[in-house]
Amino acid sequence: MKILMVILEILKYTVPSVIVFLTASHLIKQMLKAQERKSLIEYRKQTSKEVNPIRLQAYERAILFLERITPSNLVIRVHQNRMNSAEMHTELLSTIRAEFDHNLTQQIYMSSGAWEALRRAKEETIKIINISASKVDGGAPGINLSKSVLDMCMQVEKLPTQMAIDAIKEEVKQLF
Repeated sequence: MKILMVILEILKYTVPSVIVFLTASHLIKQMLKAQERKSLIEYRKQTSKEVNPIRLQAYERAILFLERITPSNLVIRVHQNRMNSAEMHTELLSTIRAEFDHNLTQQIYMSSGAWEALRRAKEETIKIINISASKVDGGAPGINLSKSVLDMCMQVEKLPTQMAIDAIKEEVKQLF
């Protein structure tokens, strides 16, 4: 009986202490989680301030690339009076690849979908140029290839570069 009284007396002091300890540790854990969430939100906010302008610039450069490789713009920029069709064909493809290589790093800041749309537009534009070149004699004046490319573009409902521009614009709207 005496042992039971001693145990009850010990429990009378230890049980409330254990309850207080468990409550305090639970509250401290909750406070630490809240502080961690707050720090994460602040970190994301700061990162967003730094990264969003870079991302926006990447999208701008992607649109510029697409505008530059739009067949009508490309043909006007590349065409020189003394070029024959074969030289013009080579120069058009070379210009597209150089422009693409120059903008390769922008994919880091873009979504996979936007980058894929850009890459697909590049490939489809090359395809348009190659098909047009196959219809023109290599020794013919370069202007003949230019006309063939522009004629083929007129037959397409929507240019691949325009589809990519639309996709990128839509993505930018969703991000910002």
